[in-house]
Amino acid sequence: MTDRRRTPVNDRIAAAHLKDAPAGLDLVEGTAARIGVPVADLLRAPDGARDRQLVYGEPVTVYEDRNGWSFLQAAKDSYVGYVPGTALTAPFEATHWVSAPATHCYSADDFKSPETQALSHGSRVQALGGTGRFLETNLGFIPARHLSPLGAHAADPAAVAELFLGTPYLWGGNSRFGIDCSGLVQAALLACGMPCPGDSGMQEAELGEAAASKDYQRGDLLFWKGHVALVRDARTLIHANAHDMAVAIEPIEAAVERIQAQGDGPVTAHKRLA
Repeated sequence: MTDRRRTPVNDRIAAAHLKDAPAGLDLVEGTAARIGVPVADLLRAPDGARDRQLVYGEPVTVYEDRNGWSFLQAAKDSYVGYVPGTALTAPFEATHWVSAPATHCYSADDFKSPETQALSHGSRVQALGGTGRFLETNLGFIPARHLSPLGAHAADPAAVAELFLGTPYLWGGNSRFGIDCSGLVQAALLACGMPCPGDSGMQEAELGEAAASKDYQRGDLLFWKGHVALVRDARTLIHANAHDMAVAIEPIEAAVERIQAQGDGPVTAHKRLA
């Protein structure tokens, strides 16, 4: 069965590259764009439920613009959905990504100058020049220490996840301003140059290899039905969770017992990444 979350098809159009597109739909090639707001909700339907989020500068392919909504597919994980057309901007050559938990764009190369907007971890910008402590970008001036060149990756997914400690829990969230369990894992892995799908079920099915029970190593993934966490060490994990309503560190065994006691079942998989 085709997964609607990663198949660019709706009631009117289908991506031209699909080999089994339903008959009667217009086949379209799609056009390149980037997210042009700090955070955009990726919705299941216009004005519908949020599935995921996209942050500034993420590349997308737009397959339809209709009634103020853009039907698109995200480059990072092939997730499909709708965003307001006003959330998009023309393609630009991104050179850097926000590797700090979050940052501000300033109107001048001075931390006392007015800030123009905030950006989450993972946002992509185009550097226009350097001014020492700041890089001038297409959005203004950003502290240089908050940016990394595209292609420069972090080395430890668990350390990236720790950057999000205290971030509010948000169902379907993918930013420092609000994130859920699979969003945290995806942010951690993508920052390390590791492909990662958007939802915990996909992550359980597609990431890593099964590890020995309770042989916990930093960077392992623990899965429950509808939930995922990153192992920090032999005793603790880090996850975005609705119990704390935040990204938090928790003893592994306490988390396992609590999650089962609240009715969400036992650990369904323990995976180790290459």
